[in-house]
Amino acid sequence: MSKIKVMDEVLANKIAAGEVVEKTMNVVKELVENSIDAKSSEITIKLIDSGVKEIEVSDNGVGMDKEDAMMAFSRHATSKLKNLDDLFYIESLGFRGEALPSIASVSNVRLKTSDGTKGTLVTLEGGENMQVSSCDLQEGTTITVSDLFYNTPVRLKYLKNLYIELANIVEYVDKMALSYPDIKFCLINNDKVLLRTDGSGELLKVIYQIYGADITKKMINISGENDDYYVSGYISYPEVTKSNRNGITTLVNGRVIRNNELNKIITDAYHTYIPKDKFPIIVLNIDVDPILIDINIHPTKMDIKFSKMDTLKELVIDLISKKLKQLTLIPTAAVRDVSSVSEVRDQIREEKEDIDSDYKDVFGKKTSYEEIKLDFEIAEAEENYKKTTESDTSEEDDVPVKEEYRIKKMEPRGIVYSTYIIAENEDGMYIIDQHAAAERINYEKVLKSLKEKQVVVDLLIPIKIELSANEFLVVRENFSLLEEYGFKAEEFGINTIIVRSHPSWISDDIAEECIRKVVDIIITKEAFDFDLFVWRMAATMACRMSIKANDYISYDDQIFLLDTLRKCDNPFTCPHGRSTIITYTKYDLEKLFKRSLD
Repeated sequence: MSKIKVMDEVLANKIAAGEVVEKTMNVVKELVENSIDAKSSEITIKLIDSGVKEIEVSDNGVGMDKEDAMMAFSRHATSKLKNLDDLFYIESLGFRGEALPSIASVSNVRLKTSDGTKGTLVTLEGGENMQVSSCDLQEGTTITVSDLFYNTPVRLKYLKNLYIELANIVEYVDKMALSYPDIKFCLINNDKVLLRTDGSGELLKVIYQIYGADITKKMINISGENDDYYVSGYISYPEVTKSNRNGITTLVNGRVIRNNELNKIITDAYHTYIPKDKFPIIVLNIDVDPILIDINIHPTKMDIKFSKMDTLKELVIDLISKKLKQLTLIPTAAVRDVSSVSEVRDQIREEKEDIDSDYKDVFGKKTSYEEIKLDFEIAEAEENYKKTTESDTSEEDDVPVKEEYRIKKMEPRGIVYSTYIIAENEDGMYIIDQHAAAERINYEKVLKSLKEKQVVVDLLIPIKIELSANEFLVVRENFSLLEEYGFKAEEFGINTIIVRSHPSWISDDIAEECIRKVVDIIITKEAFDFDLFVWRMAATMACRMSIKANDYISYDDQIFLLDTLRKCDNPFTCPHGRSTIITYTKYDLEKLFKRSLD
């Protein structure tokens, strides 16, 4: 008698649910994506107890007739793929045909749907006992999922607390609202509105409705394309950061994705602008031919592979770095800590009133948003005017061009705590961190020297590095790569290499550190980003070359430091992302002293 048997449908669906439905957010994700695929313009998500007790998603999209409503709960039943070729050109968010049967197998489901003719009601208990009847409903779909994991108590036990479950849902719905600004989203938990967007199609407005006015004022529009990708969205000023990556929203053809390599590209573009443990707020839309990506690598469909990541990396870094270089980034001391605003959002805004008052709160801020929008329009007009005038003057060869710097000349007025230079000009008063300023100056000086022809110098005492057998084989295969970047390495006994030279720009005191870092990168089989490596080593060298806090500097040295700083490409932060300079305007000081501002 055969021991191998085909699993019954209910058991197979429960196993699939282990991959597709890990938490309440996964249920919301699958149902919302179905609503978007149905061409909905309004989607409402109602939760009871963070979705653990009940999740209801309703939309006004293209509904189903009776036959399709019943078929939707069959495994691998989908309207989105018809043949193998479709798998290589996926334009819908869903395509597997696994979500509904998987969700139904671990909950009680009630589906009401209508294709515009008559409504159909389908109910299931744990994926079984399907009951079908007629109902009254306008075109659209409402699906209610209750008692999630009631029949799999082990899974229920591993759900996080209600706060964490809700936080995950809020984060996901926020990102979907950013991905589809033309859809009205409403998220409600226990009769409290957590998010409501108006479907106006304005991405900036959705950013405002999620993050608030303070952060929205510090967002900058970017857009650009190459032969493979079109990238658009908003990036934050370096002063607007979060302590985690939750503020980075990456969207590919409307799909919220997770891609560690892309996240690293984004944070690398901010190198020297923000500290290592901080992350920007970014909404990045990537439009690409579906044939250049693979989303069929994980059941949640959030992981993705790009076939031309190099060209995407080049485009993203170019767009972000160019935009940041255009900004004047001196933080004002009177600005509130905008990261705390994000923390309020992360705490799910527990102070919410009832639905009606929430509605008024959100849309009562329209004037503030319109003011922000006007600021953006003025900034764009000024930028366009600047481009026009620059192109006009470039045609006049005989017109002398005055060199402009991003900070006007400052006069030092003293030093406090043997660390901070006080200076002023007609724009205000400045406080400059002498070590951070010197770091920035030396960092750019080192980078400039690196652009010159590379010279390799021999080590007086070669550096010996012992490796495991596996590591040794990997490094030996990459001797040519090491030599390409100026590190001449050879075998030196069993599982040992010896490095005899390094690029001339590396100082002797950090030579061994640099060499070991390069070897570590090769061993871990990371993609070797030489530019990023150079930036990091230059930052290390600049730090060691620079004056420190409590070091004495004369008045003449202060003048030289301030004048050299303002001529830097980025005078606003040190290579590690800390501010070099902050400012108090006259207005800021008058506010502090409560003087009349009339």
